[in-house]
Amino acid sequence: MCGLAGVIFGKKRRRAEEREYLAWLFTRLLVISECRGPHATGIAWLNRDGEHRLFKRPIPAGQFVTDKAYHKVLAGIDNRTTILLGHTRWRTRGDERINSNNQPIRAGIILGTHNGTIYNANYLFRRLGLPRFAEVDSELIFRLADRFAPDGSIEANDLKRALTLCRGQMSAVLVSQFDPGVITVLKGNKPLFLWTHKLYRVVLYASDQGFINQALNGEKGWRELDVPPMTMLTIQHANIRAVRAQKFNFIIQDRKGTIPKGVDA
Repeated sequence: MCGLAGVIFGKKRRRAEEREYLAWLFTRLLVISECRGPHATGIAWLNRDGEHRLFKRPIPAGQFVTDKAYHKVLAGIDNRTTILLGHTRWRTRGDERINSNNQPIRAGIILGTHNGTIYNANYLFRRLGLPRFAEVDSELIFRLADRFAPDGSIEANDLKRALTLCRGQMSAVLVSQFDPGVITVLKGNKPLFLWTHKLYRVVLYASDQGFINQALNGEKGWRELDVPPMTMLTIQHANIRAVRAQKFNFIIQDRKGTIPKGVDA
């Protein structure tokens, strides 16, 4: 169990006060998400020109957001920013003291966060000949996206076909540094909730509905996006309302144990 939290920015000329408010809202959501993963915390942001920052530490979110380095990274967000990703990690595979095992993960040109476990990740890394930088299974999703972004843009159909090989659980958010205006959201069999605001032109997301309710504290203007499980969303920075939804599949296995019949280990 891990926590995803983030803000997807639509194109807009925001005043500093609005950017600061959205950064504060993200920080609040990240801290609330600590209960889903107290072992490590990380954030990343990406701009339209591919510039990005990545900061993560093997500490809980409440401590993480008091670090001066955290606020320095957050202060880098401006009107070019397309996404702000956050992750609170519950350690399963991979020592959190090795920071490459923490999230967000950068795999080639892909930045992303994942909640869940891919039980056959070791096998798929070998079978597909994918490079590997960390010990965690989550890296597999982002390596697959990197492989299927030959011109910098993630090829959704190719990624969908590759994901059918995965066995386990997933919800994830990912983006290419070479196509930063297109954000891919995978809502699989792990919880993920998305809310949008017409005036702010953003999509706020988290792994628990209650976390969003607590962070927003009844603020008017927010609307939940109805996204069923096993849906791939493509969200455009240029037009935050232009959300494309399509089904995707993988081999669902809720717990480690008996391998489904006909599935490679």
